[in-house]
Amino acid sequence: MMSWRGIRRKRDVHVSATGVDTPADTVSEGSLKFTFEQGGNNSDPSYQEASGAPVEKRSPLGYSVGPIAIIMLNLSKMVGTGIYSTPSSVLSGTGSVGLSLIFWALGFFISLASLAVYLEYSAYFPNRSGSEVVYLEQAFPRPKYFFPTTFAVQTVILSFSSSNAIVLAEYLYKIHGSTPTAWELKGVAIAGYSVAFLLVVFHTRSSYWVSNGIGIVKLLTLIFVAITGLVVLGGNVHRVPDPKANFRDAFAGTSSSGYGPTNALYKIVFSYSGYENAFNVVNEVKNPVKTIRNNATIALLIVSILYVLANIAYFAAVPKEELMKSSQVAASLFFEKVFGSSGAARGLSFLIALSAFGNLVAVLIGQSRMIRECGR
Repeated sequence: MMSWRGIRRKRDVHVSATGVDTPADTVSEGSLKFTFEQGGNNSDPSYQEASGAPVEKRSPLGYSVGPIAIIMLNLSKMVGTGIYSTPSSVLSGTGSVGLSLIFWALGFFISLASLAVYLEYSAYFPNRSGSEVVYLEQAFPRPKYFFPTTFAVQTVILSFSSSNAIVLAEYLYKIHGSTPTAWELKGVAIAGYSVAFLLVVFHTRSSYWVSNGIGIVKLLTLIFVAITGLVVLGGNVHRVPDPKANFRDAFAGTSSSGYGPTNALYKIVFSYSGYENAFNVVNEVKNPVKTIRNNATIALLIVSILYVLANIAYFAAVPKEELMKSSQVAASLFFEKVFGSSGAARGLSFLIALSAFGNLVAVLIGQSRMIRECGR
């Protein structure tokens, strides 16, 4: 891997006609050549390996990504269906409410450390969208085209968006109150994915508007769950007679094996995945390093707080044993305990379906930029 700090320190300078020292247009290190280029997003010029895709002087996709779009892009990808379904399996893995809550908080710090790595790379390449494609291409320029090609194959074949499309279809049928066949489920999933795909393909700005709108709904939903949980914890819901039962001996039953907690932490880290989504659109952001640093951190902090509060809400309303053994998602149990089973399940199904669709749009926005960089 090349030492970018070393290259930036050792770069040549030449004296221009005005007598001012300016960086040379190219520098060499062995068989590699690095060009000094600047995009149109108000970022500083930077060096990049010359065999990679060139810096676009002006982004053909425009510069529509501001602070709100960055927050909602990340939030929409982070908040999929995980926070509604994962808590019960995390509780089963850790064995106790106390360790489960600690793990959800730990997931924030792990994600924050990973976010810092992405920020470091974006500071080196502030004029390129595509995130990992660009960073791998520039860090490992030889063999030529190896990482962009490999990443394109991996992104297309091993994409997890198909699972979100299936979840979208499942919950649309739950809203309708019917049970689909396997082919009906796949058909609706393909239709939902196609709608999200066409939305991203035909109008860039509209895709951001949809992502922002659904992101706001997701945010309000989690805030609603968090506030409702605090109301339950205060003893103000007669359906839940003892909301503090799970917190009295919070670490009782903590797992002594290594597998359960490790698996639980893995699921939590996956639930936080999406904190890096805005790095896929760096070249569409004005002053990207500062703007993404501030707003990606805000998005991660908001999500982590709401994740912890949502778990507290589930533990306040649902007995520990029922939560661990139930095949239902944790949010479904929560809504049934607090509001009854009449319209709560249908309302929750709508929110999860909307969340899954928003996740599709956010992921497609990011992945489309990755594939574009692979092609360039």
